[in-house]
Amino acid sequence: MIQLARPHIDDDDIAAVTAVLRSGQLVQGPEVAAFESELSRFLGGGYVVAVNSCTSALHLALLSLGVRQGDQVIVPAFSWPATANVVVCCGARPVFVDIDDTSFALRPEALNSVLRSHERVKAIVPVHPFGEMADMDGISEIASDRAIPIIEDAACALGSSFGGRFAGRVGLMGCYSFHPRKAITTAEGGAVVTEDEELARRLRMLRNHGLDPDAPAPDFMLAGLNQRLTEIQAALGRTQLRKLTTLIASRRNQASEYDKLFERSQIKTPVARASSTHVFQSYIVLIPENRATDRNEMIRELRQAGIEASIGTHHIPVLRYYRETFGYAAGDFPVTDNIASRAIALPLHPYVTAQEQARVAEALIAMTH
Repeated sequence: MIQLARPHIDDDDIAAVTAVLRSGQLVQGPEVAAFESELSRFLGGGYVVAVNSCTSALHLALLSLGVRQGDQVIVPAFSWPATANVVVCCGARPVFVDIDDTSFALRPEALNSVLRSHERVKAIVPVHPFGEMADMDGISEIASDRAIPIIEDAACALGSSFGGRFAGRVGLMGCYSFHPRKAITTAEGGAVVTEDEELARRLRMLRNHGLDPDAPAPDFMLAGLNQRLTEIQAALGRTQLRKLTTLIASRRNQASEYDKLFERSQIKTPVARASSTHVFQSYIVLIPENRATDRNEMIRELRQAGIEASIGTHHIPVLRYYRETFGYAAGDFPVTDNIASRAIALPLHPYVTAQEQARVAEALIAMTH
């Protein structure tokens, strides 16, 4: 089986984890602090707060802004469900916005339209899908005009940039994932970055039961949660982070190879904007519109041929919970309807060979003739 994703684990990663296990200090210690510092350095600054997943990062980011029942939060219709789930878990309502048909990210024009009819929006959460940045210039201008804070869901986009700015470093806060499908991993894990020192302090309290991180004796300032990162995960994150630039370069090369293989086919390949660094957390292609109803069958056939493939990501408003709770239906988000029905994620990770990529492309092209 040609795997869809596989983390890059070396001897130095294993040694770092082993050293922590032998130390006896396993939770929220010097490795976490060092990981936060090194990630901040990579990102060019900011206060980094490491947590146990990007879902937790997004959740704490919303809680730190006081998002609660009766509030509304803007999210794109096309994303992993966590982007909307955390809004619901705060008691607020996710307000979905349609996407751009090229970047698959939240479309500024659609955002502008939605904001005209929603007056209780507490935050905007643009997603940088599959390693390409959303149009943050357009989104930021709209958000600034209405004084609405931006929390970037950069789960897939650590290292991605546009116009010299990193994903996660444009809005008030940026949230990252270190899940095994990402360019670097801590097995599970996430982080929030912000330039706001007081906000970072609040995030640190929220991740650790509300405990004041600066108090000389334990003092609980908030009703917080346990969303800490372990020392084991942080140690792995530190060794992984040193390889991030190399791993991104490898993914970009593999994406370029796929682009060439699909050049004369009916398959639509990802588009990276000029002046952007697409990190290709996933390589997502679109099959022809007239074959959209066959997409799931194609994925099954690929797997039967020894090629692990998957859907791009989810059309959240039409998932059962959101459909039944909020009454969304097909047709409410036409661009997302189209893209979600045609998107296929293909194998891309450090261990995929050029020969295997050729086999993947040949199999999918044959299915679309």
